[in-house]
Amino acid sequence: MSRRTLSILMLTMLVLVLSGCNPQAAAPIGPDATGIWDKYFVYPLSWLIKESALLLGNNYGLGILIATIIIRIIVLPLMVKQIKSSKKMQEIQPEMQKIREKHKNDPQKAQTETMALFQKSGVNPLAGCLPMLVQMPILIAFYHAIIRTTEINSQTFLWLTLGEKDPYYILPIVAAITTYLQSKMMGQATQGNPQMQMMIIMMPLMILAIAVTLPSALSLYWVYGNLFTIVQTYFLYRDKGNMPTPKGGASK
Repeated sequence: MSRRTLSILMLTMLVLVLSGCNPQAAAPIGPDATGIWDKYFVYPLSWLIKESALLLGNNYGLGILIATIIIRIIVLPLMVKQIKSSKKMQEIQPEMQKIREKHKNDPQKAQTETMALFQKSGVNPLAGCLPMLVQMPILIAFYHAIIRTTEINSQTFLWLTLGEKDPYYILPIVAAITTYLQSKMMGQATQGNPQMQMMIIMMPLMILAIAVTLPSALSLYWVYGNLFTIVQTYFLYRDKGNMPTPKGGASK
């Protein structure tokens, strides 16, 4: 299974799971939560958002920011692994291009030689999907924490009511744009690969479709996370003197 196919499947599963959640039927979450999911995933996120908001003057929009930063720091090793995989892919891109040109009339042969090149170079083409795979349960738990915690979903931030959709669709659009920028920065190693370039376009559109139907707090979390990843990617690449930019250029 290709990385592109796996990414699409994971996003499709996310849409199905979140669209099937019923806020009215969900039981409120609290310290007495039972079960592995509620006790160890949903309630800790609910508690983290509330405590972060209290530290910032009861501002739940900023509380979500602090919670996002903490979560991103926890999964940082996986993100670093993804970036290292992206760098390796970038290094072997010229050889991949030669294989595609050599076997342009024989896709199966091209795929076989490409996989052999991955093995020889120690590249795992699916490594970039690992952070997304980890983010899925976090995102679903975040959604439950929002809809099942009255203190969160009833709060306002800027023009938003955190437990409701953005009435002006501003945040979903920002979520799509930042997803595109993040994907562009992380996808420099896929230049010349039409399938992966198409994925860079498809992912923001899928995120937009998801975000317009879900509570604005979830879109806020996604935007914060994207911005964190963009900044993180900039510094990790800059340290190696190999910084990709959203426009496809290289840093000086």
